[in-house]
Amino acid sequence: MFKKSRIAKIICLSILCLSSSLSAEDKSQNVGSSAASTASKLETPNATDKNVQIDMVKLSRAFGNFIGRNLQSSPALKFNIDDLIEGIKDGAAGKASPLSEKEYEAMMAAVQEKAFKEMSETNLKSANEFIEKNSKEAGVKEIAPGQLQYTILKEGTGPQVAAHASPKIHYSGKYQDGTVFGSSEEMGGPITIPLDQTIAGFSKGIVGMKEGEKRRLFVHPDLGYGTTGQLPPNELLIFDIEVVKADTADEKAKNDGSKDSSSDEDNDDDDDDDDDFYFEEDDLEEASPQAKANASQVNVQAK
Repeated sequence: MFKKSRIAKIICLSILCLSSSLSAEDKSQNVGSSAASTASKLETPNATDKNVQIDMVKLSRAFGNFIGRNLQSSPALKFNIDDLIEGIKDGAAGKASPLSEKEYEAMMAAVQEKAFKEMSETNLKSANEFIEKNSKEAGVKEIAPGQLQYTILKEGTGPQVAAHASPKIHYSGKYQDGTVFGSSEEMGGPITIPLDQTIAGFSKGIVGMKEGEKRRLFVHPDLGYGTTGQLPPNELLIFDIEVVKADTADEKAKNDGSKDSSSDEDNDDDDDDDDDFYFEEDDLEEASPQAKANASQVNVQAK
């Protein structure tokens, strides 16, 4: 996912990796006997570390490879690799930077802003072309012309999803190139999602779906995240959705009603029930600190 500060974070991560190692080394030379005794009881991160043969040439190359791969993940920001390496060498040698900190921040911000704008324009053009071409494909229906389309992958037979509902669904979301950016499977199964809390393209595209129906939505950035959020700016989004339950609100209301009825019956059985859930200080003299904390919380709620 593209963000304006991504490249800065990548570089900071690299610096943190180095500085944390140096910091750990410095601290290890100054710890007292008590701390050293405690540290000796800690388990090593990996039981096989003591058998690892250290090759600083390969490790250095691997670390550089890590930085390079992360730079590749932001293709809109094109650094000169040779100059980047020279900058690392100069920094390691204690030489001054060609830019002051203030100049560096201003120039980096300008480059990021330019890259963000270029990506936004490129993605918007691509989204418009996709929507126009996709509208001519067989089976594609439009909910909002030029902005929201769908195809039915499997017919449903149950109740329909209404506006403002909270349906339970399976879903996966991806970009035009097929890269998946999220799914209910990653969350362990179907999720309940209030339609009023989603992007317009998602909520409008689900309304009218029946339980058991599978639908593929094509969401133009105008009804998606546009240039906001954590996803690439002006990216067209494709969602595969299956409705498990048209609205969980009704189910929740029934459960809440059942609980309320049960609660009323319990209250009728004993007028002094509230006292049973209040702890006196004398009762807690022998209790643990955690038990006392829990009891205090219960007392607050009982009041």
